[in-house]
Amino acid sequence: MAQVLHLTGRVLHGPGSGADEHVTQGLWVLDGRVTTTRPTGDHDVTALDGWVVPGLVDAHCHIGLGATGEVDPGTAQEQARTDRDAGTLLVRDAGSPADTRWVQARDDLPRLVRAGRHVARTRRYLRGFAEEVEPPQLVDEVRRQARRGDGWVKVVGDWVDREAGDLAPCWSRADLVAAAAAAHEEGARITAHVFGAAALADVLAAGFDGVEHATAMGPDEVAVMAAAGTAVVPTLVNIGTFPDIAARGEGKFPRYAAHMRRLHARRREAVALAHEAGVALFAGTDAGGTLPHGILADEVAELARAGLGPAAALDAACWSARRWLGFPALEEGASADLLVLPADPREDVAVLAAPSAVVLRGRQVARGGRRLAH
Repeated sequence: MAQVLHLTGRVLHGPGSGADEHVTQGLWVLDGRVTTTRPTGDHDVTALDGWVVPGLVDAHCHIGLGATGEVDPGTAQEQARTDRDAGTLLVRDAGSPADTRWVQARDDLPRLVRAGRHVARTRRYLRGFAEEVEPPQLVDEVRRQARRGDGWVKVVGDWVDREAGDLAPCWSRADLVAAAAAAHEEGARITAHVFGAAALADVLAAGFDGVEHATAMGPDEVAVMAAAGTAVVPTLVNIGTFPDIAARGEGKFPRYAAHMRRLHARRREAVALAHEAGVALFAGTDAGGTLPHGILADEVAELARAGLGPAAALDAACWSARRWLGFPALEEGASADLLVLPADPREDVAVLAAPSAVVLRGRQVARGGRRLAH
């Protein structure tokens, strides 16, 4: 007897409010896919009631990465499961030293879009995280990581410069122009880790497709981003750690510490400017490294507080993010990757922190925040 899920509540197809074209009533899951047609024949039906949304997207996450670099497959598996149980069913991995292609072969783990390994300047990033090269090798390394990933490459655009004692660009603008061209020739999109204003200007001028963090963006930068269609993943839960980073670095690099505190102080202002300008913003946690997995609901809440409001913040982790990465939502026949929530998340994104049910590829994998055994 085939097992069927009957989602009896309201199904959200977009961030629009009220009873509109973004809301339908009820959905069925058969053979791992969603349908609006009631299945015929003899089925074992499980009913799930609540508000239904597509599985959430963490657009900046690091499966396979720990505080000192690559982690073992068992730890990486637990990272992926933790994200999944919290409702993240699609991950854009923004750089990992581990080869995590095996995750993509697992039906019980989130869907994964990989960016290969970070590409950084020698001794200008966290030890054990990146392929570290000098400018003459940048283009070749970008090509190599483009072939290693799933259509994305990530370059570390700035980091603390020990001689300057502050954030500083890692590459010249010409280096970045060549890197972007190489990635595009390989059929990949290219993004950059950027905190400060100087590197941000260079990355935008070079034609990068995205920017991670972008904490220094102001009116001029967001205008460029909006016109060019540059995507930004602000990672506000990560930016929230800047005061601690500043405190740790203040003894050796007081200018850097002061700079990081200034960026932290205006983090929400920067995101609000980008949102108001029409920049494509997506939710990402920067989980892995020093941040835990399973915290996407916290990032969505931060985006809402930064000026997006609940509906747009939800969209940044849901429908728009799925379109950006080339994945369907809850269209007829799509894979049943979805959350059932106790209330309308467009009114209050806090409900994302406690989904009533998490369904991946048509199978319920978590209930009330607790993992189900299979």
